[in-house]
Amino acid sequence: MADSMKGLKRTHYCGDVTEIGQEVVVGGFVEHIRNKGGVIFIVLRDRTGVVQLTFNDQSDPAIFEKASSCKSEYVLMAKGEVMGREIVEGKNDKQKTGHVEIFVNDLRILSKAQTTPFEITNETKVNEELRLKYRYLDLRRSPLQQNLIMRHNIARVTREYFYENGFLEIETPMMMKSTPEGARDYLIPSRVHQGKFYALPQSPQIYKQLLMIAGYDRYIQLARCFRDEDLRADRQPEFTQIDLEMSFVDAEDIQECVEGFIQRVFREVINVDIPLPLPRITFADAMNRFGSDKPDTRFGFEIQDITDAVRDIDFVVFRNAIEEGGSVRAINVKNGAGTYTRKEIDKLIEHAKGIGAKGLAYIRWAGEPNCSFKKFLKDGELETICNSVGAEEGDLILICADKTKTVLSTLGAIRLICGKRLDVIDENKYNFLWITEMPFFEFDEENNTWIAAHHPFTMPMEECIEYLDTDHANVCAKAWDLVLNGTELSSGSMRITDFELQQRMFEALGMTDEEIQAKFGFLVDAYRYAAPPHGGMGIGLDRLAMIMCKADSLRDVTAFPKVQNASELMSECPSTVDKSSLDVLGISVIEKESD
Repeated sequence: MADSMKGLKRTHYCGDVTEIGQEVVVGGFVEHIRNKGGVIFIVLRDRTGVVQLTFNDQSDPAIFEKASSCKSEYVLMAKGEVMGREIVEGKNDKQKTGHVEIFVNDLRILSKAQTTPFEITNETKVNEELRLKYRYLDLRRSPLQQNLIMRHNIARVTREYFYENGFLEIETPMMMKSTPEGARDYLIPSRVHQGKFYALPQSPQIYKQLLMIAGYDRYIQLARCFRDEDLRADRQPEFTQIDLEMSFVDAEDIQECVEGFIQRVFREVINVDIPLPLPRITFADAMNRFGSDKPDTRFGFEIQDITDAVRDIDFVVFRNAIEEGGSVRAINVKNGAGTYTRKEIDKLIEHAKGIGAKGLAYIRWAGEPNCSFKKFLKDGELETICNSVGAEEGDLILICADKTKTVLSTLGAIRLICGKRLDVIDENKYNFLWITEMPFFEFDEENNTWIAAHHPFTMPMEECIEYLDTDHANVCAKAWDLVLNGTELSSGSMRITDFELQQRMFEALGMTDEEIQAKFGFLVDAYRYAAPPHGGMGIGLDRLAMIMCKADSLRDVTAFPKVQNASELMSECPSTVDKSSLDVLGISVIEKESD
């Protein structure tokens, strides 16, 4: 039978026991035990760290016997005097509590543990699937605990900063009307209104705009959001967004406010100073230089347009791309020739083909330039290409010729692969970047139509309004993204507040009056009663925490994450529901026939 806590009250966390001579009471899990016969050492762990409990021939025999019965992961409370201990260089000299131990005079075994399915250690080679199945045990490991503590601190600083800057934290509904916002909704059937559904919010977008109309000019919320989309390392079906909206402001006001937050949270949480203002480039520049709308600027290898330099070269790949309105572009992988052998270059070529390109041409300058299309070159043309990209001996030039969109996306992906392969990305740098002048529309090739690149409430730039009905490709939005080290942290925009312009925008997206009323009628009606100019952003708290923790995945900063197929291995959800529960909702499940 487990011992009682009666008479004991915890006075210190394990990691805070530092003062010799104190009498303390600690509680935690047994990390490991060393029984040397006449002396027993138990390392006790809680979320703040570890402390060593000591038992010897001076201990009460009953307490010594109880200590000898303890095993890993038992839950203990211990009372005793803090004493100094010998410092073992390289072993305990780096621990906050490495210079002390507690000589125990009262020990309680509050809960016994059976043998765990894996050893709970800081460094583990246990496969992630097993750790996620027993997530409550995995969460006892210090690395995950420190990640979640840092996430908590990010949330704390977030609230403090925005409260100090006049924002009100207002909760918006978790059950709302299903509206088109880019991803599939998670739907909730209504028992009362059978055949009708609520949706879990993809974001609080509509509600925060309504709050601006209602006069709450500075809104903040750490909002839970839900999107039914395929998962990856930086995506979960449910996530937290630092959601904000501001009235009587312009884009620069919002960005300046967010910059202040970024500087504050990095300084207070990880003691890193982020210089302001953050750099800015346009969407077009980001694509042309980096092949991505979320570029990693911690290293070079920028894309360069060499179309003019190769225009007269009699190489059919280049000539066809140029004649068909495309372009020829290259990246100069500095000092890449020594790392990239012909075999490794072939792997890059296959990767490029997998993205959608026809392939890659290359010049590998090791000793003398080795060019994959050398037989098509006249005297001086190879030198012209090398000069156009600033190549020197030791460099590797990778060239793509195709439709410009394909060229940019291909070289953007290859650039990242090469940067990682050559280990030129400084993991201790935090390169923020504003991406501005975002396109308003994007073309959906699958459905052969133009759709809103952001959401249909985004304000177009004034000089682009005339093109709304005639030239979708040339319409830019008052929208921007915040990027950190190649990860999109946030999107923001100014909102349309003019009722007639909003109606025109819906029509430009091909929506009928009936569709507008059915999907957004309440919001459209609200704008008839006047609205202040407003805009806002949603900053991904999970992604921010992932980067600040230097974690590999969102799963490392989420307490109970989902895996690739959106299931949770620990609780085995989603799960089936009994027929009576479905009958109440008026729902029947149709089994899908297997192929």
